[in-house]
Amino acid sequence: MIYNKEIAKERNYLTQKIRDFFNENNFLEVDTPIMTPIPGMEPHLNPFETDFINPHGEKKTLYLNTSPELQMKKLLGAGFGNIYNITKVFRNGEIGGGRHNPEFTMLEWYRTLADYNTLMEDCENLIIDLADSHKLTFGENEIDLSIPWDRYSVNDLFQKYCDIDLEQNKDFETFSKTAVNHQFNINGCNDWDDLFYKIFLNEIEPKLGFKKPIFVYDYPASQAALSKKNKKNPFWAERFELYIAGNELANAYSELLDSTEQRDRLTQEQSLRKKLNKKVFHVDEEFLASLKSISVPCAGIALGVDRLFMVLLNKKTIEEVLLFPLEKMLNNLKP
Repeated sequence: MIYNKEIAKERNYLTQKIRDFFNENNFLEVDTPIMTPIPGMEPHLNPFETDFINPHGEKKTLYLNTSPELQMKKLLGAGFGNIYNITKVFRNGEIGGGRHNPEFTMLEWYRTLADYNTLMEDCENLIIDLADSHKLTFGENEIDLSIPWDRYSVNDLFQKYCDIDLEQNKDFETFSKTAVNHQFNINGCNDWDDLFYKIFLNEIEPKLGFKKPIFVYDYPASQAALSKKNKKNPFWAERFELYIAGNELANAYSELLDSTEQRDRLTQEQSLRKKLNKKVFHVDEEFLASLKSISVPCAGIALGVDRLFMVLLNKKTIEEVLLFPLEKMLNNLKP
C-alpha cells in the first residue's frame, strides 16, 4: 500500500480545527466506549461482534459501536450539557462504492436548549470554518457556502423531482400505485419505507447539494426512531440530513425525551429486526432512564468525518482520505 503523508497532515489539521471550533463554543469533549454490550437498535445496521472472556473463563458477547448516540445521551442525562465526541464507529457490510468503509470516524455533538434548526446553523458555521472560505470546489462543481444554505423538506423534494406528494401517499398500496404510474421501479419493495428509500436514493439524492449545501428536513417519523415528532403533523419527525455534492454528510434530530414513547419505538425496531432475520438486542434500560433526567429540549447530530474530509479536500472517494481503507488491506492479502 502507498501511504499518503500529506493526507495525514490534512486530517490532523482539520481535526484540530474541529476541536477548536467546539471548544471555543463551550462544548465539552467526551469519550465513549468502542465496545458495548448493547448496540443501537437501528434495523438496517449490522454491528461487528466480539467475545469478552473474563478471568473466570466466562464469555460475554460485546459489539463494536455503530454510533455513540446512546452513551452520549446518558451523559446528557447526567447533566453534562453541550458535548461533542470524535470517535471510531463500525458497521459491518458497509464497504466500497467510494463512500463507505466499515470503520470510520464520526463527529457527534449535542446541544441543550436547542432543536434541529440550531444544529443546521452549527453545520454552516463549522464547515465554513473548516473550508476557510465561502466557496468549495468538488470535482467540476463550485459550491457556494455562503449562509443561509438551502433547506427543503423531504416532501418538497419528492414533489420537485418525482411529482409525488407524500401527504397523499401515506399507505403502501397508494404509494405503490403512484410510483408505478410515474414509471418508477418498485421491485423488491415490501413496505412503505422500502419504496421511499428506493425512490429517494435513485431519483433525489444524486441531485442534491451541487450548487449550495442542502439540509433535507422533516423525514417520515417511521425513519427517525430517536427523533421528536413534528407537533403540527406527527407523520413527520424533526430530523434532517446534510448533503454536499450528492454526499450525505450528517444526520440530526430534535431529540425525543419521552421515555415511554422511546421504549415503544425501540420495541418496534426489535420487531423489525426480527422480521428482517437480524439479531435482536435488549433495550438499553440505562439509556431510557437517562431520558427522564433531561429536563430541557436538546438536539443531536452525527457527522461523517471521512466523508466531510473527502469533500473539503476534493477527493473522489473516501479511500483517498484514509490511510488504511479496509478494501485495500483485504486486497493485499490475496496471493
